[in-house]
Amino acid sequence: MGLFDFVKEAGAKIFGRDEPEPAPQVRNVDPATLAKMKRNKALQNLVAELGLEVEDLRIEVDGETAVVYGKVDNQAEREKVILATGNVIGIARVDDRLEAVHQEPEAQMHTVVSGDTLSKIAKKYYGDANKYPVIFEANKPLLKDPDKIYPGQVLRIPPLAS
Repeated sequence: MGLFDFVKEAGAKIFGRDEPEPAPQVRNVDPATLAKMKRNKALQNLVAELGLEVEDLRIEVDGETAVVYGKVDNQAEREKVILATGNVIGIARVDDRLEAVHQEPEAQMHTVVSGDTLSKIAKKYYGDANKYPVIFEANKPLLKDPDKIYPGQVLRIPPLAS
């Protein structure tokens, strides 16, 4: 799919959380490499915690860009992995190198601005504010509550089923 842009200052704060002591084989690694390894692992843990299924998941952080590798079942899962990775403070871009087994139409991406609600977003993309549950469902487990979205967050807007 390519490169996706995110708001670097918006999202989950997962870097710098209580991190376990590094394994003995990496204790002598230079601090910059160790920090990069911790960021890679933190993003992989986030994807796992959300229950997103990726075979052979590998995430490499290079500055503000996260490069995501692996194999997913479908396009929706692919997009959720990209959003989970990009909606993190400190990540400005996600380079998608995921492989989707079943090809499906891509969703549009929407960056939330101040004053947005899922209803307003549904009205914009679908012409019907009452279609907000489609957007909410399309963004689970990234969204836990339809009333809790924030400026800078990027959401999936899937095509409506015919």
